[in-house]
Amino acid sequence: MLQISNLYKSYGKFQAVNNLTLHIPKGDLFGFVGPNGAGKTTTIRMVCGLMLPNSGHIAINGIDALARQKEIKRQIGYVPDFFGVYDNLKVREYMDFYGSMYRMDSREIQRISDDLLDLVNLSDKKEAFVDTLSRGMKQRLCVARALIHNPALLVLDEPNSGLDPRARVEMKELLQNLRSMGKTIVISSHILSELSEMCNSIGIMNHGSLVEAGRIEDVLEGVLGSNQLVITLDEGRETALRIVSEYVGVELDSAGEHEIRLTHNMTKPQIARMVGEMIAGGVVVTGFHKQEGDLETLFMRVTGDGQ
Repeated sequence: MLQISNLYKSYGKFQAVNNLTLHIPKGDLFGFVGPNGAGKTTTIRMVCGLMLPNSGHIAINGIDALARQKEIKRQIGYVPDFFGVYDNLKVREYMDFYGSMYRMDSREIQRISDDLLDLVNLSDKKEAFVDTLSRGMKQRLCVARALIHNPALLVLDEPNSGLDPRARVEMKELLQNLRSMGKTIVISSHILSELSEMCNSIGIMNHGSLVEAGRIEDVLEGVLGSNQLVITLDEGRETALRIVSEYVGVELDSAGEHEIRLTHNMTKPQIARMVGEMIAGGVVVTGFHKQEGDLETLFMRVTGDGQ
């Protein structure tokens, strides 16, 4: 559905996007993550035709996005991180305005607007001025506006930025509903827990390069493996870390004051032996258990210190 091949974008000597190749199938809800400055927003802007790459290829639904820029606009619905609304317009007028930009007739605009406002739960706000809406309502209105021409691809750049918890839940439910309707969605976000709950595939960028991409469960297992261990303790952190470092095939994911997370290929007897050594060495171990892989651990593993 979205095919990106060998994409480059530089600003002087700074390489913002470096040889990015990515395929997102139709119907995916794809999460795009990375540290600040990793190249996510630059990539999104190039996909949406707001910025030209130095080289590379982008295709949406088989249409060359760089060679047929006018045609590609109809394939994309874009919700930027700082959404644009016209405060002196009513919600209905706002939808009319954007519908007219796509040369839709007034009856078609009204019919589709009614359906979209119902979808985003704003039917009762048609006659309200945009500036009276809450931030969450404005964000959902922007999603409705981005869908008015029935695009093949919906792209959202940090849609939950600045939203309260209730508005975030409403946005998540909206995106999941859109995916169930067959929409292909790309969403960038720093809220990893939310992405893991609603996305089925993910791409992680770092220093302008795509370091991991694919189905979430496949990427988690490929990077973290199927064996993670969490050890909780009250005392003896440094001793515990020393013992962990002596075991082959054990990698430290994180080390808090009272919790150590490991990825390992140990057998159960080996785990018992390691924990036993900790206890014999004076570590006050309060518990240990297997931990399923999570997006936060994956993110820290593949991006390092995020610098």
